[in-house]
Parts: sequence; C-alpha cells; structure tokens
Amino acid sequence: MKLRGLYAITDSQLLAGKFLQYVEAALDGGVTLLQYRDKSSDEARRLREAEALHNLCERYKTQLIINDDAELAARIGVGVHLGQTDGPLTPARALLGRQAIIGSTCHAQLELAEQAANEGASYVAFGRFFNSNTKPGAPMANLELLDQARARLHLPICAIGGITLENAAPLVAHGADLLAVVHGLFGADSAQEVTRRARAFNALF
Repeated sequence: MKLRGLYAITDSQLLAGKFLQYVEAALDGGVTLLQYRDKSSDEARRLREAEALHNLCERYKTQLIINDDAELAARIGVGVHLGQTDGPLTPARALLGRQAIIGSTCHAQLELAEQAANEGASYVAFGRFFNSNTKPGAPMANLELLDQARARLHLPICAIGGITLENAAPLVAHGADLLAVVHGLFGADSAQEVTRRARAFNALF
C-alpha cells in the first residue's frame, strides 16, 4: 500500500461533541492514514473510540493508527505511531506483525529517522515545520531536512507541525509523502468545511 496523501490526526478537545462526525467528514474527503491520538487514561473510552474509528476507516478504506499505544493497536488489529519516548520500534513490530504500519517521530533529526528505518518503521515523521497548537515547544524542522531525508531514506516521509492549506505546498514539493494535520483540518466551523479541506490537501499531491 502506498503511503501518500493526507494524514489526519484526532484531537479529543478540538473534536469534543463532533468527534465521529468530523472524522467521517475528513474520510469523505480522502484520508490516507488516520491517527487516533488521545492522551487520557480512560481505557474504556479509548477502546470504544478506537473501535468506532476502525469501523469508519474500514468503510472508507483508510488505515487507522493508534498513537503511542501498541497494546490497544494489537487489540483492534491496526498500526501504531511511536514517539521518541516510547522506546524502540522492535517490540511493537514483534507484537503487531510484519504487515502493520508503524510510524516513528524523528523530530528534526535524520539520524533518528535512519535508526527507525533500521528498526522496521513503515514511515518516519519530521516536525514541527510551523508553529503548532498541539506541540508548541517542539523543535523546528526545515525544507532542507526534507531534501536530505528524501535523498537518504527509502521509506515514506511525513511532515507534521502547524501545517495548513496555506503553507503545505512546499513540503510536498520537497519530498513529503504524508502531511499530518490536526487543527489545519479539524479546526473548522462545519463538517462540510472539513471535507473541503481534506480534498484540498490531497489535491496538493
């Protein structure tokens, strides 16, 4: 499967009260990967929401990924995205199997991306590229890093961090295969606007 296009990431606070409605609106506009990101410790709700997203994703032929929780990913049979503090990829790969999509946060460091590739990552994520609401303190990445990554890595490259329709085009031009978007997609006044934005992001590819 080719990992290229819009990578939507959920945000429980941003989507409060319209969670599945907005996610489905995004899927309707076309999403390559959907990441369920929920930092709460409410296990029952997280399982319930992850299963609901899984059902939606199957209907729209979209791959679901769970943020940081390989056990939950294993329970519903989907992939996982791991940050640098979540330990090496190898145990997650062993748990989820060869086919699962496993992504790795590499901040603005090529070395981390090369290490993740060696450990069996399906894609690597660099960021943040712009000021981000979700992670305001994250280190900055730049277009030169994307050029270097494109030359040295043989797996899909994801850009994340403050990406909007206004600033996304250069990222794609410099080799980003996936655009990971939270507020730039879901921070919309209506479900119709979410769908419109999803289509517009995909049109950049």
